[in-house]
Amino acid sequence: MPADRRITRYGRLRMLVLSASFLLLVINPLLNYYLHIGFIQGWYQSLGIGELWIVSPLEGLESMLTSQRIYMPTLFGMLIPVVIAMLLGRIFCSWVCPVSFLGELSDRIRRRIAAKRFRSRQLQLPRSLLWYVLVAEIILSLILGAPIFVFLSPPGLVGRELMLAVFFHTLAVEGIVIIGVLVLDQVSRRMFCRYFCPLGALLALLGGRRRLQVRYVPANCTGCGKCDQACPLTIRPSRGESTSIYCWNCGACIDSCRFDALSFQWGDHNEP
Repeated sequence: MPADRRITRYGRLRMLVLSASFLLLVINPLLNYYLHIGFIQGWYQSLGIGELWIVSPLEGLESMLTSQRIYMPTLFGMLIPVVIAMLLGRIFCSWVCPVSFLGELSDRIRRRIAAKRFRSRQLQLPRSLLWYVLVAEIILSLILGAPIFVFLSPPGLVGRELMLAVFFHTLAVEGIVIIGVLVLDQVSRRMFCRYFCPLGALLALLGGRRRLQVRYVPANCTGCGKCDQACPLTIRPSRGESTSIYCWNCGACIDSCRFDALSFQWGDHNEP
């Protein structure tokens, strides 16, 4: 495949999937409200497709912990995203999440405006901060007796705000959280996703031994470092970190490499 086509294959596909996922959030309330078509209900916190309900693992876990009871429909609704995370890793964050769509859109606008002067800003904080945020969020929910992330989840808020705009012609004050996330993205690329998203942390834990990984072949590496610069999560694929728990399988590093040092592979951790 020619280098200029190969260099963007996952980026283009990812943007297509992100756009379709975001479009679903926009179209769904319009179908519900104007055409009374209710085959799809809700948004990515709790999404109903016909009789099938899909529940975000963190929101489901929080709800059961704060209510102190196991609700079987919630438990079954969590099963699909949990299995997907265990097999494919944190791909919801990189390929589906509306926050990622807005981040990618922001990146592309800045690139178009700044052209070659565009540089991804990457403020470095301790990676372990992601785990502290997850633990703190769960503890706070237990203390308050309310599922905090259910109400303040940025991915969920995007869908909720769109629903409120269509059904009630208004927006909720919680929507300011989305603005805060986008501001953080201007400070440093994917800053919220890297350090402050408890859902991302839980999905990363579930996908720690994922079957789909970005594998690194040192023999093919020229040491140019372009893959490290391309990674939105500041992972260093050139040092083999693409198989770490922090990778969200976006494929940006693969797009940046012209020498086949990186590729998606399906298999066990111990496979060469």
